[in-house]
Amino acid sequence: MKHTGRIVPDSPVLHPEDEESPSVWGFSDTAFEIVDGAVVKMSGSRYELAGQELPDLLGWVRDAIHPDVGADNQNPSNYPPPIPDARIQDAFVDELRSILDEDQLSDDAELRLRRGHGQTQEEMFRIKYDQLRRIPDLVVFPKTDEEVVVLVNAARTHNVCLIPYGGGTNVSNSLTCNEDEDRTIVSVDMSRMNRILWIDPDNHMACIQAGAVGRTINEQLAEYGFILGHEPDSIEFSTMGGWIATHASGMKKNRYGNIEDIVLDVTVVTACGTLARPTVVPRESVGVGDARRWIYGSEGGLGIVTQAVVKIFPLPEAQEYGSIIFPSLEKGVDFLYELTRTATPPASVRLVDNMQFQLSQTLKPRSTGLKKLKSKLEKWFVVKAKGFDPERMTACTLVFEGTREQVAAEQRSVYRIAKRHDGMKGGAENGRRGYQLTYGIAYMRDWILRHFLLAESFETSASWSDALTVCNNVKRRLREEHSKRNLPGKPFISCRVTQVYQTGVCIYFYFAYYFKGVDNPSEIFNEMEHAARDEVLKSGGSLSHHHGIGKIRRDFLPRVLSPGMMDWQKQIKKAVDPANVFGAGNQHFDGE
Repeated sequence: MKHTGRIVPDSPVLHPEDEESPSVWGFSDTAFEIVDGAVVKMSGSRYELAGQELPDLLGWVRDAIHPDVGADNQNPSNYPPPIPDARIQDAFVDELRSILDEDQLSDDAELRLRRGHGQTQEEMFRIKYDQLRRIPDLVVFPKTDEEVVVLVNAARTHNVCLIPYGGGTNVSNSLTCNEDEDRTIVSVDMSRMNRILWIDPDNHMACIQAGAVGRTINEQLAEYGFILGHEPDSIEFSTMGGWIATHASGMKKNRYGNIEDIVLDVTVVTACGTLARPTVVPRESVGVGDARRWIYGSEGGLGIVTQAVVKIFPLPEAQEYGSIIFPSLEKGVDFLYELTRTATPPASVRLVDNMQFQLSQTLKPRSTGLKKLKSKLEKWFVVKAKGFDPERMTACTLVFEGTREQVAAEQRSVYRIAKRHDGMKGGAENGRRGYQLTYGIAYMRDWILRHFLLAESFETSASWSDALTVCNNVKRRLREEHSKRNLPGKPFISCRVTQVYQTGVCIYFYFAYYFKGVDNPSEIFNEMEHAARDEVLKSGGSLSHHHGIGKIRRDFLPRVLSPGMMDWQKQIKKAVDPANVFGAGNQHFDGE
């Protein structure tokens, strides 16, 4: 073969228009809003929904959750909340200033605030209507591995607490600071370590710094004909380091794998030295010295990921979208099961239940003329001619990627199997729209919070035998928890089945409720979410599939780890970080 040598891309270009909001999800120029009293519209121009009028969404929300949701019923944000004063360890800062540039350290209040939270409903509620009582005291922006080493050594010397920060997209409270932490807390913001250091086109590898954001990784790799294939819902904002630290999964896992399948090597700066190796090979057996096994899912408790060597794939020759409508969730799950047994699943397969299907139908722009007529005819055919019940039918969106031959073969087998389970084609356009909606509807939670609706997603994985049981039992439990508290309106409870395996599936749940007039609404939401996780475990589901543990799930760890495993985790922490330099307090690394 001809050896072309490694490619060293330029640093990514950061665009001013890509500024992110400090108080809500996503880009600052994008948000949902109610116009003319009854029509919902998305601002900006980034997404397919942007600029489109959604005439059915608000009415559906009123019918499904509470009739008082509307433009005249506002819950205005108080952001920014009161911000705690910084507690600075002067000797530590003096040492850093002798090594780093002045703009690599900041005690700006709002910068510190943003790095003290992720994206859980609790955190979003608190920064808008309450406050965070403990946040980082200082933000440091390292630019090299060597600077991270200096930073960690200084923190160890001066008894300072370090918390790594990537994209701030976690939904596990992993960035929430311990209110009892008396040490100076430093947020180590990795955003200036954002480069693809090299691309090896011969061996299909790339070395990427931990602060590189998913969207820019994709853009740069595409320039050289490659794709990473890792596409979590948060890909626009989450980072390489964050994916490793949370043990992440992505929407196209079926083709490219989870993060542990993609990462070949990782460099980590710990309190007892740097974990690194000089070469990367396809596979090796080096005993327990493989740093990857310890760092996946470590959530900032063992060290700071600085870079990773990953597999990359040629840009797919063909990409096709598709969709299937099923008469029920049960039929859809049976289809997914057979798909894993008799065919190659497409890159992405996502089955939504009836409630989520209904919501997706309201996220269509106003149609007129021939489009409106076509929509009516399609609905008539599905409901009248095929006999699908509008209150039970579900939908599956598909993404096929690969060579033209692979895509064509996958399409034939997928639709053949779907037909055996009473599925009917929904069209490529609906599949494309359903996949792209993932990025747009992420903004919805912050919009409905302004109208007294709290919402959150959580996930699990379950075996095929338990999957429907988990779905049904969790929905039932949440309805019961909502009812026994006599809360207003009706709860929104929905699930999505995705990321298929030979042994089972990942299941996403979505939950929302109307809270106007409710005391301590965020705490009540947490109680109900806690009850839902209890039901997940009782029904055979995992504690998490890819969101991680953080602080929001750590009380459940003794139910999924034996006493020996719990002690093993604590002993690892004690051995590699005895002074608890990395004191985020996630899982039970802090010895609680």
